[in-house]
Amino acid sequence: MSMILFACVVRVRDGLPLSASTDFYHTQDFLECRRRLKTLALRLAQYPGRGSAEGRDFNIHFSSSRDVACMAICHRQCPAAMAFCFLETLWWEFTASYDTTCIGLASRPYAFLEFDGIIQKVKWHFNYVSSTQMESSLERIQEELKFQPPVVLSLEDTDVANGVVNGHPRVTLEPAPNFRMEPVTALGVLSLILNIMCAALNLIRGIHLAEHSLQVAHEEIGNILAFLIPFVACIFQVGETLMF
Repeated sequence: MSMILFACVVRVRDGLPLSASTDFYHTQDFLECRRRLKTLALRLAQYPGRGSAEGRDFNIHFSSSRDVACMAICHRQCPAAMAFCFLETLWWEFTASYDTTCIGLASRPYAFLEFDGIIQKVKWHFNYVSSTQMESSLERIQEELKFQPPVVLSLEDTDVANGVVNGHPRVTLEPAPNFRMEPVTALGVLSLILNIMCAALNLIRGIHLAEHSLQVAHEEIGNILAFLIPFVACIFQVGETLMF
């Protein structure tokens, strides 16, 4: 049975995925673990070089140095030394293939997708080659883990720390701002009175002109509108003054 199921290389400062292995597993638990791996990748800069997020069936292991981190999803039965030895080998392979300038300038996800072939090769080696052939490397990693244990998280912690609960963003309720209407100033009252007077004057003139026009010509219609339109405009201005 394969112990290492998935691996990827990400940039530490922003969690940008640089390359990843081909995914052949599509169970609900595995896909959920993949989602939480992406969440964890965004926060790698907060943790030391090595760490693990433990779940019921799968564990996420990560190992970072400088601005490159390697991450893997493994079966829970996979020994930690084997997982970190795999990640260290993957890190050396990647940094030997791409310089820091190329890594720093990468702007799109999976910019180094061609590295997938090497990930698959290294993953197959650790899954199917006898551990006795890697005995010296595994012993070295085990000694390092004794003196400097990796940080241990739970898969649920990766979501809660990122503001997500049960797959949904955590909503923070804040009180609505309290707006208070301010009293009308003396200048506002004066403006209101003047607008009412202008509106009344325009209305009276328009009605007076209409009453004395037995046969309304086009020119007189224009004169009537010349008073009625300012009247309507004044009414609107009065309404706005009362609202504010």
